[in-house]
Amino acid sequence: MNSYGSFPGARPRRLRTTPAMRRMVAETRLNPADLILPAFVREGIGEPVPIAAMPGVVQHTRDTLRKAAVEALEAGVSGIMLFGVPQDERKDAAGTAGTDPDGILQVAIRDVKAEVGDELVIMSDLCLDEYTDHGHCGVLDASGRVDNDATLERYAEMAQVQADAGVHVVGPSGMMDGQVGVVRDALDTIGKEDVSILAYTAKYSSAFYGPFREAVGSSLTGDRKTYQQDPANLRESLRELALDLEEGADMVMVKPAGPYLDVLAKVAGAVDVPVAAYQISGEYAMVEAAAEKGWIDRDKAILETLTGIRRAGAQMILTYWATEVAQKLSRGV
Repeated sequence: MNSYGSFPGARPRRLRTTPAMRRMVAETRLNPADLILPAFVREGIGEPVPIAAMPGVVQHTRDTLRKAAVEALEAGVSGIMLFGVPQDERKDAAGTAGTDPDGILQVAIRDVKAEVGDELVIMSDLCLDEYTDHGHCGVLDASGRVDNDATLERYAEMAQVQADAGVHVVGPSGMMDGQVGVVRDALDTIGKEDVSILAYTAKYSSAFYGPFREAVGSSLTGDRKTYQQDPANLRESLRELALDLEEGADMVMVKPAGPYLDVLAKVAGAVDVPVAAYQISGEYAMVEAAAEKGWIDRDKAILETLTGIRRAGAQMILTYWATEVAQKLSRGV
């Protein structure tokens, strides 16, 4: 006992003494089922194409995508989010490859569905940016601005062909006003009431999307600031949230994850539907690049970032490390 008697009376360090103790009292736990794997499938290639800005991630062939889906399923991952990468000559101003029943994304959905059935939740990106020759998430008007309502008509078509291909969940990601309601109506009209909508509720105009542009072969000129959210705004996300729920969203998402944990926490605290967060390409690339330089411990940094996202309120995390992390969690690493 020191000269201060029993001071300090409270000793929180008692609960940090050993790994077993820390594990027992942990408030936040990662589980393989929390994770969703984003995956890119590219039309017209015979071998996977590495994405230079995302070490370890590739543009899949149809065959390697099926294998990646099986690997994710066996690791305990809950879902796979598919992005199609068409051949450049298939791109046009309206993104028609995105609504072609035989377009690369629809073919990939059918491939994965045939491989894993309903054992893995198959999700699809519902957006036109991969398929337009201008790289925007919608069709353009005469002045070159994205035409919100004309784009909604394209999203309705896209939802229907993805549902016909067998997808379980569509993810309208273009941040058009009214997109969730239009997609819900389009799905219900063709008897696809069971297809869920993961609303990209708060999708910010972020510098961290850079590597993704390489991953999908983006043709973007300019920026997306007139439809994606301003990074300065939080209350705006709650307005978007209320609208998405009113329009019929089954799940909601915040994207990016790491720089917007405050938004994620606000959204998670305001709803009674499942909440997702997308750890995007730039978040992934930063950790991989720093680890390659020897500046950080890669494995520890990955788990720390994912734990932070889970702690902020995400029940589901889209991450390019999904299968790797799920395998390690299953082994107790």
